[in-house]
Amino acid sequence: MKKLAIALAFLTVLSSPVAAQDFQKGFVAYNAGDFATALKEWKPLAEQGRVSAQIYLGYLYDGGLGVPQDYKEAVKWYLLAAEQGDASAQFNLCGMSASGQGVPQDHKEVLKWCLLAAEQGHAIAQSNLGALHINGRGVLQDNVMAHMWYNIAAANGYSKSGEWRNEVAGRMTQSDIYKAQAMARECMNSGYKKCGY
Repeated sequence: MKKLAIALAFLTVLSSPVAAQDFQKGFVAYNAGDFATALKEWKPLAEQGRVSAQIYLGYLYDGGLGVPQDYKEAVKWYLLAAEQGDASAQFNLCGMSASGQGVPQDHKEVLKWCLLAAEQGHAIAQSNLGALHINGRGVLQDNVMAHMWYNIAAANGYSKSGEWRNEVAGRMTQSDIYKAQAMARECMNSGYKKCGY
């Protein structure tokens, strides 16, 4: 039994550089527009649970790159990566849930996936949360929460969000703006754990 465990550990160590090389081969092919090779390199890795390969398979199916466009297949791969905590996959599921591509359109799912990505600092997901709050989709309409999320997204580099924050501020009282700013500071200082009321 001990020999089997040692052998498995040895194989794991040996397979990691190979898996990294296979992913890299796929990445080079992807960037060169050779999507068939990318698919061939990434699919076994994705099936083994490699998050980066799962995300890129999602991109291939989402965009119809080297494969027939298949939103359900894209969702399958994004979901596997998202469940492992990948913010990009969570953000993609947020978008697909909003547009109803590969899954039923569902604002509660949009909120769920955007929030998970936003809690990891994904600026566009944070901005999308602002949009959900300003429009009352999946949540109650709330200018303070919208301002908070737009402010956080702008602070994290999504400049368009700063414009939307300023637009929302034009419809808010000074007191509500201060509240939104304080909430944004608390949210960021807590590592996105205390965001909102």
